[in-house]
Amino acid sequence: SRDYGSPQLSKKRGGGHHPLPLTEVVEPVDFEEYVSSHAPGVEPGPLRQLIEFPQDDLELLQLDKDCTTLEPPLPEEEEYQRYSTTHTPCNSERQRERQRGLVKQTFELDEAAAAERLDDQRRSVSLDETPRGSWASSIFDLKNSSPDVLLPSVLERTAAEDMDCRNTEARLQGRHSDLLGLYPPPDEDEAVERCSLPEVPKEHCGQRIMVKCLSLKFEIEIEPIFGSLALYDIKEKKKISENFYFDLNSDQMKGLLKPHTPHMAISTLARSAIFSITYPSADIFLVIKLEKVLQQGDIGECCEPYMVMKESDSSKHKEKLEKLRLQAEQSCSRLGRFRMPFAWTAIHLVNIVSSVGGLDRSDPDSDSGHGTWNERKKKGFERMSVGDDMCNFATFRPATLTVTNFFKQEGDRLSDEDLYKYLADMRRPSSVLRRLRPVTAQLKIDISPAPDSPHYCLSPELLHVKPYPDLRVRPTKEVLEFPARYVYTPHTTYRNLLYVYPQSLNFSSRQGSVRNIAVKVQFMAGEDPSQALPVIFGKSSCAEFIKEAYSPVIYHNKSPEFYEEMKMKIPANLTDNHHLLFTFYHISCQPKQNTPLETPVGYTWIPLMQHGRLRTGSFSLPVSVEKPPPSYSVLTPDVSLPGMKWVDNHKGVFNVEVTAASSVHTQDPHLDKFFTLVYVLEEYSFPFRLKDVIITEANMEGELKASMAALRGALLDTCVRFLHQLLNKLIQLIVYPPVIAGQIVNLGRAAFEAMALLVNQIHKNLEGNQDQHGRNNLLASYIHYCLRLPTAEPAVPPTAKTGFQATARPSSLHLSRSKSISNSNPDLASTPVSPDEEVQRIIGSKGIDRSHSWVNSAYAPGGSRSVLRRNPNSSCELKQVPNPSASSSPSPPPPPSCTTFDQLSLLLHEELALQWVVSTSTVREAALQQAWFFFQLMTKSMAHHLFLTSKMEVARRQRFPDRFVDDIAALVCAISADIASRYHKDVELVERLNSSLAFFLNDLLSLMDRGFVFNLIRSYYKQFANKLHTAQNPSSLNALRMDFTRIVCSHEHYVILNLPCSTLSPPASPSPSTSSTTSQSSAFSSVVQDQGVVTMFELSVPFRQQHFLSGLLLTELSLILDPDGEGVFFLHKKAISAVHSLLCSHDADPRYRDPQVRAHVAQLYLPLIPIVMETLHQLHDFSDSSPARVRHASAHTDDADPDSSNTISQSVAMAIAGSPLPHAKANPFALPTAGRQSSSLSAECSRTLLVCFLWVLKNADAALLERWVSDLSVLQINRLLDLLHLCVSCFEYKGKKTLERINSLTFKKSQDMKARLEEAILGTIGARQEMVRRCRERSPYGSQENVRWRKNVTHWRQNADRVDKTKAEVEQESVVDGNLATEASLIVLDTLEIVTVVASELKESVLGGVLRVLLHSMAGNQSALFLQHCFTTQRALVFKFPEMLFEEDTELCADLCLRLLRHCSSSVSSVRSHASASLYLLMRQNFEIGNGHAMKMQVTMSLSSLVGTSQNFNEEHLRRSLKTILTYAEEDLELRDTPFPEQVQDLVFNLHMILTDTVKMKEHQQDPEMLLDLMYRIAKGYQNSPDLRLTWLQNMAGKHSERGNHAEAAHCLVHSAALVAEYLNMLEDCRYLPIGCVTFQNISSNILEESAVSDDVLSPEEEGICAGKYFSESGLVGLLEQAAASFNMAAMYEAINEVYKILLPIHEANRDFKKLATVHGKLQDAFNKVYNQRMFGTYFRVGFYGCQFGDLDEQEFVYKEPSITKLAEISHRLEEFYSARFGVGMVEIIKDSNPVDKNKLDPNKAYLQITYVEPFFDTYELKERITYFDKNYNLRTFMYCTPFTLDGRAHGDLHEQYKRKTILTTSHAFPYIKTRINVLQKEEIILVPMEVAIEDMQKKTQELAFATNQDPADSKMLQMVLQGCVGTTVNQGPLEVAQVFLSDIPDDPKLFRHHNKLRLCFKDFTKRCEDALRKNKALIGPDQKEYHRELERNYYKLKEALGPLINRKIPQLYRTLNSYSRSSLRKVDC
Repeated sequence: SRDYGSPQLSKKRGGGHHPLPLTEVVEPVDFEEYVSSHAPGVEPGPLRQLIEFPQDDLELLQLDKDCTTLEPPLPEEEEYQRYSTTHTPCNSERQRERQRGLVKQTFELDEAAAAERLDDQRRSVSLDETPRGSWASSIFDLKNSSPDVLLPSVLERTAAEDMDCRNTEARLQGRHSDLLGLYPPPDEDEAVERCSLPEVPKEHCGQRIMVKCLSLKFEIEIEPIFGSLALYDIKEKKKISENFYFDLNSDQMKGLLKPHTPHMAISTLARSAIFSITYPSADIFLVIKLEKVLQQGDIGECCEPYMVMKESDSSKHKEKLEKLRLQAEQSCSRLGRFRMPFAWTAIHLVNIVSSVGGLDRSDPDSDSGHGTWNERKKKGFERMSVGDDMCNFATFRPATLTVTNFFKQEGDRLSDEDLYKYLADMRRPSSVLRRLRPVTAQLKIDISPAPDSPHYCLSPELLHVKPYPDLRVRPTKEVLEFPARYVYTPHTTYRNLLYVYPQSLNFSSRQGSVRNIAVKVQFMAGEDPSQALPVIFGKSSCAEFIKEAYSPVIYHNKSPEFYEEMKMKIPANLTDNHHLLFTFYHISCQPKQNTPLETPVGYTWIPLMQHGRLRTGSFSLPVSVEKPPPSYSVLTPDVSLPGMKWVDNHKGVFNVEVTAASSVHTQDPHLDKFFTLVYVLEEYSFPFRLKDVIITEANMEGELKASMAALRGALLDTCVRFLHQLLNKLIQLIVYPPVIAGQIVNLGRAAFEAMALLVNQIHKNLEGNQDQHGRNNLLASYIHYCLRLPTAEPAVPPTAKTGFQATARPSSLHLSRSKSISNSNPDLASTPVSPDEEVQRIIGSKGIDRSHSWVNSAYAPGGSRSVLRRNPNSSCELKQVPNPSASSSPSPPPPPSCTTFDQLSLLLHEELALQWVVSTSTVREAALQQAWFFFQLMTKSMAHHLFLTSKMEVARRQRFPDRFVDDIAALVCAISADIASRYHKDVELVERLNSSLAFFLNDLLSLMDRGFVFNLIRSYYKQFANKLHTAQNPSSLNALRMDFTRIVCSHEHYVILNLPCSTLSPPASPSPSTSSTTSQSSAFSSVVQDQGVVTMFELSVPFRQQHFLSGLLLTELSLILDPDGEGVFFLHKKAISAVHSLLCSHDADPRYRDPQVRAHVAQLYLPLIPIVMETLHQLHDFSDSSPARVRHASAHTDDADPDSSNTISQSVAMAIAGSPLPHAKANPFALPTAGRQSSSLSAECSRTLLVCFLWVLKNADAALLERWVSDLSVLQINRLLDLLHLCVSCFEYKGKKTLERINSLTFKKSQDMKARLEEAILGTIGARQEMVRRCRERSPYGSQENVRWRKNVTHWRQNADRVDKTKAEVEQESVVDGNLATEASLIVLDTLEIVTVVASELKESVLGGVLRVLLHSMAGNQSALFLQHCFTTQRALVFKFPEMLFEEDTELCADLCLRLLRHCSSSVSSVRSHASASLYLLMRQNFEIGNGHAMKMQVTMSLSSLVGTSQNFNEEHLRRSLKTILTYAEEDLELRDTPFPEQVQDLVFNLHMILTDTVKMKEHQQDPEMLLDLMYRIAKGYQNSPDLRLTWLQNMAGKHSERGNHAEAAHCLVHSAALVAEYLNMLEDCRYLPIGCVTFQNISSNILEESAVSDDVLSPEEEGICAGKYFSESGLVGLLEQAAASFNMAAMYEAINEVYKILLPIHEANRDFKKLATVHGKLQDAFNKVYNQRMFGTYFRVGFYGCQFGDLDEQEFVYKEPSITKLAEISHRLEEFYSARFGVGMVEIIKDSNPVDKNKLDPNKAYLQITYVEPFFDTYELKERITYFDKNYNLRTFMYCTPFTLDGRAHGDLHEQYKRKTILTTSHAFPYIKTRINVLQKEEIILVPMEVAIEDMQKKTQELAFATNQDPADSKMLQMVLQGCVGTTVNQGPLEVAQVFLSDIPDDPKLFRHHNKLRLCFKDFTKRCEDALRKNKALIGPDQKEYHRELERNYYKLKEALGPLINRKIPQLYRTLNSYSRSSLRKVDC
């Protein structure tokens, strides 16, 4: 046997290059050889089933055909079953089944969401001022709280190995065994291998409606009335159902007819009927006809009483009624046998179906209340597109109708033609119907959709349909449908019905009394009257079958029309003597003496058989006056017999139509001829007369071949109806070449052609009836269920010379010979059958009699066979092939006449293969078109052959002769070549051919030598490889090959076919089986096998040889994903989906439950791991939500450009961290940039690929993985870690909320659309899919399976369906999603453990990566279960490699602390327990290394940033965790006497303080000012731990930026920079660095608060202090840059200059001219912008009063609001905010600015006082503050004024108007690091009325001066001001002020000064007025001259009046100046 991967080969494999490129297929292992040499006996336990196919792999099943009726038992069919992905799709239904018992995982995310809903939104406001240092309270709280459960073994010290073992064991507990059961099932659109089992053939039935007749009442009841129902389609002008007869008469009325119908069969008492409608349309009417017993008088007379008499006035007509009743009684007793037409009506069905609201109810959603309106609308549209929506007869609301208007029948208008006219009129009412006279009656009927399997039903043959529980119950009848158009369904039940319709008779030329004419119809078996057979169905209330039927009589009409339908059940075996006899009678209605009741007046007949064919159709027959002569029945009446008298000279006077509904008679000349010829052969009844040809042995062959060729002329409808028989006969001709006159006649080729053309024709015309592979359902179900290979069992009557070795017929059917084979088969309960028309069509022989084996002979010599055979010497071949069956079981003795040819049967598969290989041109093309059909015929035949010759036990190589094997090879080769060469021309054909070939090979793997089949697959691949180089569209070829591979791999024993138990290296010992005995773990003990590990993980030659199929599949995947290859999106999807669906099938497969078996299965996919690693950078990046971390540059990469880091995804950056890479590969896995987009994978594909990757990791043998990882380079391990990192992000749990929001399919569908688009553009749109799509949309009554499937195809449907998921669905979905996330993360964790084991040697570079992935998995939403394992792994990792964390990488440590703290605040207690344990151990280990302080710092900082940034963070839970940590410290005996417990306590209390503040922060989440105050306070609390203060300053800066307070943000940053500067200064004295805070004074006076706490408290050398990244020169530069940027955004350009003054020396010292240039550029911009119009803040004083405010009560603040904020705005904002908090009506705004008296306030309310304030500067300050910026920066004093009078009013007259000026001083200058600053000092100045007047005058004067000197001048403004100053009418104007205050010298000497000051003000004022007037004069135009004069006049008047007042001086003032101090009333309160 072959050498599997010799040792030399393995050694050469060092470099990992393939000796054979992936594009070429390796030569597969000789499978059979391998299996036989590695005997399975050695394999232990569960692995045994992986070695060889099971014994019962093939089975031949006899399925009993479901018989729908109770009576005839029908023979069976057979099939063999299989068990592979082709029939067991992993679809969503199965997936759901498997997901039933999942445990719900606990997720923090969902818990939090639930808690949030419960939270009642009440938040307290107070800040509970616990002084920060109050350790006491804090300790007290903590000491009394309770910890979480302590973990048992945390404090023990165990060896690392034990710890690992224990962890691994724990991780494997309770794992979910099938990962893919949790992942959405593979997309069905991709599932090319899926082929649904064909439906069992059954009789066709359309939409069924049930009609129940309830009652029929007339105004008068005098006689019995009989009714019939039938459906008519007026568009097709066709009666579309047989009649249903009903009789609703009362027993009394029925009694009148007793003498005529002595026995009433229960079947004739039916009152309800089921109608089937295949083609629903709006043109269908239910026509109801009524008849009554014949009586004297025409229809009009007989109807009269019904029209005129009413029941209500019966008293009037009493006698008349009596008379009528008497007449009726007489008629009934005399003429009871005859009927006459009476009345009719019709119901338009569409009205019932639609008016009753079909649309709503057929929509299941309308009741349940789901389904949006839109969705319903869409569903409606969808249905309309299928057919005429209004006519959905399958679903409508049942209706009960009362029909009241009937029309009287018109004697001359009875034909169907007239009826169609009437019905057309009913649709659009017109005069025609109005002329008909109505008959009043009440008919009540029920119309409803028929139930699926109604009880008590009779078939059209009156057989009882199951279920029929009680035979005595009144039945419902199934009414036979006559479909309006063809229905293509083969017959599957026996039916042989004949319908006779007399249409018209013309006796006008007949002499004698012939007026009331009745036609009697009989079915005659011979000419004797006694041979009338009882086969005519009775109508209602009569016998079931009758011998004669009469048509209704039309009174006094010599040429009547008829509408009668007579239904007959005819025998199967008709002879030439069977005929229909019509006898015409004259009925005398009046009883006369000597006049008989009926007088025969004519005869005619129709012979039913002619040349072996049933005669049907329309006949126009002559009528004979006399009885026809003997043996008339073989002739037709057209033959003029001598001596016969004919009516009207032998003209056709009687028109009649005969139709048949028969599964026995084809009624097609071509088919009839073929079947007859075959029959003649079977019976060997030469000579045989066929029409005008005599068939003899000589012309038989020619005729038969001609008849086969002529089959294509047959009507398709008929061919389909008799499809099974037709194919059976053709197969029979192939398998049993007939022997004619002692010569074998080879009809194989002709039969093959006929079959190919027939199959093709069926396909072309019935495109709608196909599955997704383009297989016609009729043909597929024929092969699957009905194909019975003729058995070699000569059932030969003693006299016959048999032409066939065996006829395909039930073994029990012995023929009694006669010219016309009449025979009753005892098996077919009393149903007459005719064997030649193959009654076994009732499919199938009665089981194969196992006593006779099939006779398998070689090809016989002679005949056309040997000519065709490539080996001319066929006779010697005969000798070589032994006849195995001859020996195994004795054949029955052959009949003497055919001894020589006993062994003549051929084998269908051999014959088919041969015919196909040698076929040419059209036949070959036809066979290719429907290759699947012939392939399936062959495989079924092969299976039968193996089964029946008991060859299943024979070795596969001996099963089939070599010639057949050669034929198969040639065939496959030729077809592969066809596919490869025609793929762009005949897309649809090639797709079909490709999948057919794949299915064929898949089947052959179960039947033939598997190594041979592998080679066939290889030859297919080769054909493709040759084409691929030259193909202009390789991707479509690739797609075909992908489909092919996928189908072949869907074999049920796929795993076994891949030899999963073989080891790839050569066996260690000479005996071939030892290698398989060593179990997996020991297999790696020997060095030789070490080499093998690498080959197992690569697509190496040995791998591809041994695991042939999985090698092909993975090679496809690898090539398609190759980034340099042509990886088109839809190919990615195809390849990935193929692998995914296979893995799904393994997961769902009970055979592979055992983990050991699973590991072997996973071995087949090991190369998937490196393949996915290769595609890392093509995968979708799922981790985009988190910000990218800059990668830590490693030793070699320092010179890489730092900016390049932004191309690395965060995951990559984290994982590579620290790996030493050569510079060239600085960025080895940058994510694909735009240029490479073509090959990047979609999110959906990436997800699926990753889930497959995880599957392999999960199921592969851990020891094996470990060996493999240990061989990887650091670079590759890092790549693996990256992948794991990506997996964590990819499968992260999204939470129930998102599930409710997302429609799980939207993102998937958009991808699908992308793929569709690509396919279309590339021209590879699968014709198959197109076809499937078309068929699904077209098939009117396709299989239900398809209909269900179809939902998933229409895109909007899916989305619409998914919008409203029920609660339970969302719940289940989240359970599944949670389990998937957990399992995926656990697999990642398992793999990390493996990497850790290997990594211990390569610590430095890999461990960081491991920890990063671990941290990343902690960061996501993880389940409690996963987190427990994750923490144990993390503890083990830290325990084993502490130095990695604490010495090398503080960033990692910080990260770890942050994650642990986050989980310490989890709401899930188990997570908290684990997180606290981890945190405690981390601290303990740190302490032991002597690194305690650093740890303390890290944890505190982590908590601070967690608290500052995390929104949903629960301090309650965190408190418990802190308590747990304390408890651990107390219980830790080893460290009890060290300072460690105390350190822990310190730390915990510190954290507790932070928490307390955090609680408050949470409360004030909505109140920005309060929140920032708090953060400010926390930051202040950290005055002595710079790292933390920095953290909080940055938290604050962030908050400010969010709210757009850029000035404040800038100040936070400047403060941070100052803090850093302080510490840098303490560390080293550096000339160019700032000296600390002092340097920053110019930016803000507040900054001095950052100056360092005295050195003795903190020495910067202390470990872990100022360790953050900002405490460095570059950190300082960064902070200053940020500050400058924020100042720029705040438009404070002047401040930017100050910031850069500090930065520039640093850049200068570093000689960084690039930066200097930038800085100067920015400065230039800033200075240029200084002149822009700017607005800074607006300030308000806000006072809080009321105990509701807690700490804020009686506090006053100055708030800085955005520029131009109105007082109303801020009041509204604050009022609304606090109302929301305290309740409506609880908050009041104090409207004035007066001091507040608390006693007057309502203690339960909260009061706010808000006042606008302006910055206030002393005079000396104003000299400094010149620009607008100066006046708005560094503000500490503000002022507001309140006017008042002494008696309490706010305003009064001039002399009593006082004013209070309030000056506020704040604790810090604005802008500061927060937007409100508390008021430190309040100063009030009260101005007396005169001082108020002085201020007013000064203000006026200033305004005048401003208006006068304004540049450019503004005349309008100037005139306004002037008018206000000099206008006469001004109230309280300057004049009045002067008169009040200056007319008298004041009494109070204190006021002298003010008096004087006011006087000087007025002087100044008049001077300014004069200037202004002068200026105005210069500005005005001539039009304003007058106005100006008026102003001047006023001015002079004013000056005159003021003159005396201004010039009076107070003498006292000029004596001594030093005697007065400033005496205005100034009150200061601090």
